Amino acid sequence: MDNVTIITVVFVGVVMITLFLGVRTVPQGSKHVVQRLGKYHRTLGPGLNIIFPYFDSVAYKITTKDIVLDIPSQEVITRDNAVIIANAVAYINIVSPEKAVYGVEDYALAIQTLVQTSLRAIVGEMDLDDALSSREKIKVTLKTSISDDIADWGITLKTVEIQDINPSGTMQKAMEEQAAAERQRRATVTRAEGEKSAAILEADGRLEASKRDAQAQVVLAEASKQAIIKVTEALKGQELPAMFLLGQKYVAAIEEISKSENGKIVLLPADIPAAVRGVMSTLGK
Repeated sequence: MDNVTIITVVFVGVVMITLFLGVRTVPQGSKHVVQRLGKYHRTLGPGLNIIFPYFDSVAYKITTKDIVLDIPSQEVITRDNAVIIANAVAYINIVSPEKAVYGVEDYALAIQTLVQTSLRAIVGEMDLDDALSSREKIKVTLKTSISDDIADWGITLKTVEIQDINPSGTMQKAMEEQAAAERQRRATVTRAEGEKSAAILEADGRLEASKRDAQAQVVLAEASKQAIIKVTEALKGQELPAMFLLGQKYVAAIEEISKSENGKIVLLPADIPAAVRGVMSTLGK
């Protein structure tokens, strides 16, 4: 093989290599960042692109698809000093690859740290009950607080979602004990209120019964008084009807006494008529 042939082969080889190095195909959904002699030159879009061989090089290959960043769980202290475990997920899109690669060392790590820091700050201004029931509010506040910061890196925050926000294990145990104590307290109060109402009703019943008994005794006494007065007026000195009336009451009293468990011996006057006459003489005076 002569020198001309060798030179021709070498030349063709150099041309092929140059063409290979100068042609770049970028797939859909990606962008390539080109540096010229170590300095940013331009960004290649999807499709066939030509660069200057030996001077230009593809330094970074960046996806333009939405990226899902999982934000690790972390302990967050609320305003009322309760500890909760919270994590999130962020959806981002790189709109300016050159800003993303030159503006921050590791944009994924930077966004994760930023979301964690902002989440701690937002939850730290809320009470435990509000934090557990305000996911949407936390989400909106979190998205607003970090959107402007990551925009400087050429990244758009599509959305951020709160995956889990729960009390820590120790806090859950304390909350369960508190809830059990509250239920026990309510049960005790309800039971006490029931016993109180029952006692009041029972006392009211006894009071009403006592009032009715007193009224009945007054009525009976008044009736007895009227009966004695009428009998006295009707007798006009005759003892037999009066003796019959008083004897009837005496017998009724004896029967009532005999019904008592403690009633063992009953003493009767030897002369009931004499006793009746004594009572009548007293009424006559």
